[in-house]
Amino acid sequence: MSDLIFSLTGMLVENGYRLTEARQVIIETLVGCGGHVSADDLAEQVHGRAPRVGRMTVYRTLDLLCTLGAIRPIYQGTAAAHYIVMHEGSHHHLICSRCGQVFEFEECAGEEMVQELSERFNFVIHSHLLEFHGLCENCQS
Repeated sequence: MSDLIFSLTGMLVENGYRLTEARQVIIETLVGCGGHVSADDLAEQVHGRAPRVGRMTVYRTLDLLCTLGAIRPIYQGTAAAHYIVMHEGSHHHLICSRCGQVFEFEECAGEEMVQELSERFNFVIHSHLLEFHGLCENCQS
């Protein structure tokens, strides 16, 4: 079991939720998708692995993981939300405004900003999603 799967399943248990077989499959499939997937696409993939897991179970599990702060819905030019896993409380994107390509990066230059905002507003920040919009190399010409 990967560290991320272990972390997400552990978060459920630590917060008093049962780790059902369906939730386990949903989490494994979500992580296997790289954490960027719509609810419908995830439901299809889960159904392929575990046909008895219903679409509503997938939706409820996504809602629960959002409530716990483990994942977040994002909207990148489509009507449907895509869900991302919040690795260690943060997630970072470069998004091409022309072709829609998304580049993920791990480096977090925002830590100083997080500290400053925390102090300035007396606000405890648990996580953040940082997105930069612009043009990728292919769309610049």
